[in-house]
Amino acid sequence: MYIFDDLDRTLISILREDGRAPVAKLASIIGVSRATVQARLDRLLENGSILGFTVRAREHHDDIRAIMLIEVAGKSTTSVIRALRSIPELYTLHTTNGAWDLIAEIRTDTLQNFDRVLREVRMTDGILNSETSLMLSSI
Repeated sequence: MYIFDDLDRTLISILREDGRAPVAKLASIIGVSRATVQARLDRLLENGSILGFTVRAREHHDDIRAIMLIEVAGKSTTSVIRALRSIPELYTLHTTNGAWDLIAEIRTDTLQNFDRVLREVRMTDGILNSETSLMLSSI
């Protein structure tokens, strides 16, 4: 198990805000050499602490977003997850414990598409029950 130090935590924090930051910029912000930053990045990638780099897109304020809580029948979780991952409007999908088995974040551009996604999810084999809440605003 890899133990993070302050340099690792700082590097990861900066990369969360700007995953495209060049090594020279990272080194300048942190106050270490480029070689040190590159070595840390290589190690964090190699040991799986950093899985990759991504782009964060600006949220569209007129998108329809919701959280759906899903109850799965028996041992069908794997097949349900496989089916749900094929629905592009399911932005994120999480397993959880408690009364609900899965939590999905839904994002669509219209109420008509939102309704279609709800029907598609609810008709998925292995889903027993769901509860959906629209997100009205972000604070």
